[in-house]
Amino acid sequence: MQSLDLEFQLEYIRASGPGGQNVNKVATAVQLRFDVENSHSLPSDVKTRLIKLAGKRMTNDGVLIIEASKYRTQEKNREDAIDRLKELVRKASEKPILRQKTRPTKASKEARLKGKKKRGETKKNREKSKNIFE
Repeated sequence: MQSLDLEFQLEYIRASGPGGQNVNKVATAVQLRFDVENSHSLPSDVKTRLIKLAGKRMTNDGVLIIEASKYRTQEKNREDAIDRLKELVRKASEKPILRQKTRPTKASKEARLKGKKKRGETKKNREKSKNIFE
């Protein structure tokens, strides 16, 4: 993760929303930009999963943008943005567990067929009782 710290840029912007006069004067919100496509510290499989996880936060150029404006200070917002990036990379680093293909057991097949038969009988009985009232 240490080499990851060298690959992102931080930009300070004015936060939107309530905050009084301070919100119009001080740039406390942080915009973190991380170029996933050209990153040398991430393996290609992690990059692919990270792009999928990022969703709308990815640009067409392959840059991940994380905006942090939860706190009133630049330092806390910077820490929040970096923590969120690290969390995303950590999640992307986990290899997904592949599903093992299994075949249904004989008992489960029989139970399914029994249920279908019972449902068919219910419908058949409904049809008979309908004719009685006509």
